[in-house]
Amino acid sequence: MKKRFRLISVALLCIILLPLYSFAGEDRPDDQSVTAVSDEAPSGGPDETQYEGGLVDPLEPWNRAMFTVNDRLYFWVMKPTAKLYNFFVPEWGRIRVRNAVNNVAFPVRFVNSILQLRFHAAVAELGRFVVNSTAGVGGMFEIVKANPDIGTGNKDMGQTFGRYGIPDGFYIIWPFLGPSCFRDSVGMAGDYFLTPENYITPFRDSLAVEGYEQVNDTSLKIGDYEDFKESAVEPYIAMRNAYYQYRRSKVEGGEYTGPLYQEKDRQ
Repeated sequence: MKKRFRLISVALLCIILLPLYSFAGEDRPDDQSVTAVSDEAPSGGPDETQYEGGLVDPLEPWNRAMFTVNDRLYFWVMKPTAKLYNFFVPEWGRIRVRNAVNNVAFPVRFVNSILQLRFHAAVAELGRFVVNSTAGVGGMFEIVKANPDIGTGNKDMGQTFGRYGIPDGFYIIWPFLGPSCFRDSVGMAGDYFLTPENYITPFRDSLAVEGYEQVNDTSLKIGDYEDFKESAVEPYIAMRNAYYQYRRSKVEGGEYTGPLYQEKDRQ
């Protein structure tokens, strides 16, 4: 209980500080285009931390260390665990779990649709949730799929902040959680309160459920990260650029076609 209280306190503090940060941040031009993914190192001296068409990276030593930690975590823990899980649970069952988890995350999408003033998307999300929860047996079967034309699909608080003009801020890689930026990190804290799994008690049970969801999700994506690393000259820079483009596409409502972060078709 104390751990949960500390986490909630930090989340509230971040949300309070975000407006102050955005007031001091530099605005990006509205017509700035999303550049192509590149894993080439930036030009300039070693102290240069602002990358054109990308994210400020003043925490690069920390980020590179966390990149290595997460890389080892994937190859040494997550991938072996997911492969063992695959042996016992067929793909059909793992897809049903993924669909149910996505269905339970309805509050995050619904609330952020309203905050973004996309009321038609909020109504569509509500209808989709009702149908999939009933006819789809708790969301295991997606009777009604996401419709990009209406605006249904994954939405989060970081995306909402971005649509209100709050800049990305500095790039940061969190252990276990992966790439992020200041704006999206605060957004994750906000989404924490909208995620049903976080209200499971005791706290260790909530962590166990989220850990299982991560293993199930990884089991359906084995090979994606390996392909990404193999094709990148400098994986750290390539991941930073891919994350930036992915988030820009979510904020601007465009289509992301780069590596990683691809939404796979649900069944």
